[in-house]
Amino acid sequence: MGRGKVQLKRIENKINRQVTFSKRRSGLLKKANEISVLCDAEVALIIFSTKGKLYEYATDSCMDKILERYERYSYAEKVLISAESDTQGNWCHEYRKLKAKVETIQKCQKHLMGEDLESLNLKELQQLEQQLENSLKHIRSRKSQRMLESINELQRKEKSLQEENKVLQKELVEKQKVQKQQVQWDQTQPQTSSSSSSFMMREALPTTNISNYPAAAGERIEDVAAGQPQHVRIGLPPWMLSHING
Repeated sequence: MGRGKVQLKRIENKINRQVTFSKRRSGLLKKANEISVLCDAEVALIIFSTKGKLYEYATDSCMDKILERYERYSYAEKVLISAESDTQGNWCHEYRKLKAKVETIQKCQKHLMGEDLESLNLKELQQLEQQLENSLKHIRSRKSQRMLESINELQRKEKSLQEENKVLQKELVEKQKVQKQQVQWDQTQPQTSSSSSSFMMREALPTTNISNYPAAAGERIEDVAAGQPQHVRIGLPPWMLSHING
């Protein structure tokens, strides 16, 4: 039969309470020793009885060292918690400021768009009107400046295109001139070749052997044999002339 479950509440019987305290205290000290040995942990245990009697356990009897370490840890944890609280408080404050600023900006934007003007008095409406007029002046001034810049840029582009057009026209004229010279050269080349051929034929005629012409043409064979140059007569032979005259 197993042990029954013990209800966790204050034991009213003083003797039973003292006996339970003694048993549980011994078991707790034993468990503290076991965990320090088995797990190589630093353990410090402090127990005060109802009469104020102290019972303690510390690993290697270094209670002061463990308590000092505990105090450092507790202080660091407190500082961290405090810093987190301050940071959280700062973030909340910053959030409220930013939210109010956003609401103000949205309200001003609606006023500039001509919305929600019922809450504005006469002075505020006049200020809004003046603000809009100043804004329009700045917008028109910026618009004029941008237009002038665009015109200057277009003029620079126009000048650049005109110069490029002049260069292209000059190149075109030179190209047409070269083509015209080439056509003239092609036209005069056949004539030059024909003249050269005629000149070569005329130069070849005086060097022709006189013996190729018939003696009946009226040449003197003796003069030819003597090496004297003779001119070739173009015309009818004497016998043909005499036949015609008879």
